[in-house]
This record gives sequence, structure tokens and C-alpha cells, in this order.
Amino acid sequence: MREILAASRPFSWINTAYPFAAGYLLATGGRIDTALVVGTIYFLFPYNLLMYGVNDVFDYASDLLNPRKGGIEGALADPTTARAVHRRILRACAVTNVPLLVWLLTLGDAASAATLVVVVFLVIAYSAPRLRFKERPVVDSATSAMHFVGPLLYALVLTGTDLSARTAWPVLLAFFAWGMGSHAFGAVQDVRADREGNIASVATVLGAHPTVVASTVAYLLAAALLLLVPWPGWLAAVLPLPYAANAAAFWSVRDDDCERANTGWRRFLWLNLVTGFLVTLLLIAVALTS
Repeated sequence: MREILAASRPFSWINTAYPFAAGYLLATGGRIDTALVVGTIYFLFPYNLLMYGVNDVFDYASDLLNPRKGGIEGALADPTTARAVHRRILRACAVTNVPLLVWLLTLGDAASAATLVVVVFLVIAYSAPRLRFKERPVVDSATSAMHFVGPLLYALVLTGTDLSARTAWPVLLAFFAWGMGSHAFGAVQDVRADREGNIASVATVLGAHPTVVASTVAYLLAAALLLLVPWPGWLAAVLPLPYAANAAAFWSVRDDDCERANTGWRRFLWLNLVTGFLVTLLLIAVALTS
């Protein structure tokens, strides 16, 4: 159980459950029902176990070369028991995901079911053999962004929300830009480790410095998009700015010292919690004024 729990990266559970729950509650006017509870539970643990567990299993060889693995930033099984641990993780992914996914697919209409299928496919495709979207530069960042935008998009489609409304599409696009910037910035610290493990990424192709620049621009784009949301939602435009500042602090990083960007990545993990608190206050304000 410890191995399975570690593979799901509990510190990051909230990053996928929160978008679904918040989107569902806002779209339904605060309705609490079975769909909300089951969906939130799914995106809290099983979804994260699938996302990170599959990654830990099929990235094991390269993770052994990565000094930051084995803690809050990714589980790392003991080499002597890795094969058995990985089998248990994959079985746990199936046992925890399939029943809830089958139930969720019965909700809503064909559009919501298709959305959920695509979101889960992207989670698997990111790390699974042959597909390996994580080794397709730029596609890797876009796929990673959808891991977090996907639960929100599913909640909005499930509730029949008009995605063309100014309360929806700017938020989705801004969240996507934030996700791409975050993935790209996270890849900077692994440039040398990924190259040694023959793993391609947006950072190994662009290089550490250009990737930091691209990440900073993505965060600023997210802020600009949020300015399009009606009051008081456009106040969220300030939230990507600390992320942009965090990335820009490593403007001078180069491939040969890429590992020092790990300091910014650890700051990013905690910054998510502060941002989540501020988003919660803002969503309460939006709910009260709508």
C-alpha cells in the first residue's frame, strides 16, 4: 500500500480533483450530488495513480539516473523488488480506475463520455510504450497540460456548460497555457538526465535557457487570457504572475547547470497551494456575484 500510495504522489492529488470539483460546483450553482462526489474521488486518487504510476513504471530506467527521484517528486522502487512493485502498481491502476470510469461514462451524454475517454487516453499515452507522448517535444507539454485541464473540461461538458462563454473558454485556454509553461519549466531541471537516458523532451530539444523563456511567456499569456473573464473573475490574471517570476528567476540557466532549476520547481510545488487558496477565495466571490 505504501508503494501504491507513493506512486500516486499524494502531494499533487489536489491539482486534478480541485479543477473538476470547482468546475462542477460553479456550473451547477453549487449542486452536491453523486456525480460530484464520485468524480472528485476519481480525480483525487485513481486518476493520479494512473498518471504517475504508469509514468513510474515505464520511466524507471531513466529515473534511476535522476537524482531528484525517490521523494516528493516521484517514487522510485528498490531495484531488487522493482519488477514486483511495478506489477502491483499496474494492477492497482486497473482495479481503482476501471469501475469508477465505467460508472462515470454512463453519466451525461456522448460528448461528456468522449471527453473523459480522451482525457484518460492522454494520461496513459504520456508514458505508455510506443505512444510515449512525453518524448514528443511540445506534444509532451500540451499533453501534460491536458492532465490538469482535462478534469475541468470534463466537468464543464458533463454539466452542459457553454464553452464559448467568456466565463469558460478564456479560463480553459489560460489553464492550458499555465499547464504547458509548468511542464516545460519542470523539464528544464532534467535536461542532462533525460539526455543521458535518451529521453527527448521540449527542454532537451530547445535547451534549458530557451525553455525557461518559453515557460515565462506561457505564464504571461495565461495572465493575459484571464483578463477577458468578466468581473470579478479577471482578478485571477494576477495569479500566473508569481509563476512567471519564479521561472524568470532562472533566466540565466544553461544546459550544463540545468539542475539548479530544481529550486524553482520545488518553489512551484508550494506556490500551487498558495494559488489554490487564492483561487478558492475568488471562486467564492464569483459565486456570490453570479
